[in-house]
Amino acid sequence: MSWHWIQAFVEAQAAELDAAQNTQLAYARDLKDYEGWLADRGGSLAGAARADVEAYLVHCDAQGLARSTRARRLSAIKQLYRFAFEEGWRGDNPAIQIKGPGRDQKLPKTLSVEEIDRLLGAAQSHGRTRDDRLRNTCLLELLYATGMRVSELVGLPAAAARGDPRMLLIKGKGGKERMVPLSPPARDALGAWLSVRDAQEAEAKAGGAAPSRFLFPSRGKSGHLTRHRFYMLIKELAVAGGVPPAKVTPHTLRHAFATHLLANGADLRSIQTLLGHADVSTTEIYTHVLDERLKELVLDHHPLARTD
Repeated sequence: MSWHWIQAFVEAQAAELDAAQNTQLAYARDLKDYEGWLADRGGSLAGAARADVEAYLVHCDAQGLARSTRARRLSAIKQLYRFAFEEGWRGDNPAIQIKGPGRDQKLPKTLSVEEIDRLLGAAQSHGRTRDDRLRNTCLLELLYATGMRVSELVGLPAAAARGDPRMLLIKGKGGKERMVPLSPPARDALGAWLSVRDAQEAEAKAGGAAPSRFLFPSRGKSGHLTRHRFYMLIKELAVAGGVPPAKVTPHTLRHAFATHLLANGADLRSIQTLLGHADVSTTEIYTHVLDERLKELVLDHHPLARTD
């Protein structure tokens, strides 16, 4: 019975909130662990009380799980019981008043303007063929110009790029759409890649292949370039551009987009809109990133900060 609760909850998240597959899997893992812990003590999801949820969190702490992991698990449990209440399976939510452990605030890693320039330069020269280099350049230019999530980037439909767009329509989390302006270099890179992509599609169609609706098509199951392949690609570009690969991920380019905008005078509300953050408090982390960079600048260059 309890497993059916979890299955129904995860399916509802996918159907109603357009939760990504990775999110669904994370919910399922966390809730199965909680359910298993209850079962070992003769309990169940249906019969658990607030004390059981609190005891489970103590158990997670004793296992040495990170605060962020414990906070995520409590969030999943709360959402499951809210779903069960709405479905009429329980008359209460035993976790509703439990305060989570909070999350360790870690400042996002970012890249300097010089490092971004090196990556873009590597994209223009790295690749087996000219077509690969044009695709790589388009990927990097779009990501840095828009601050898109990698899933949004690789899943872009070709239709969104038609007509030399000044603005790009992006479908984000929960199906929410937002418009993001494109810089001239990004538009140039997009136009160059689109010409190559359309020629490749025409050739494939002549050979009997079905046309792709994606801007970055692939013969794989998803029909488009995968997140994993793009992750490996930017690591290759980091090596080629002389940037430490450990510093470079799709998300660090998103962070660089936001941090560089803020450093050059953009306001938080505008950055929030461009990133697709539901809450401005999520965007505020970039003010701390900027504070840290300014602090480093002073410590490195102010004459009175030197210890030698």
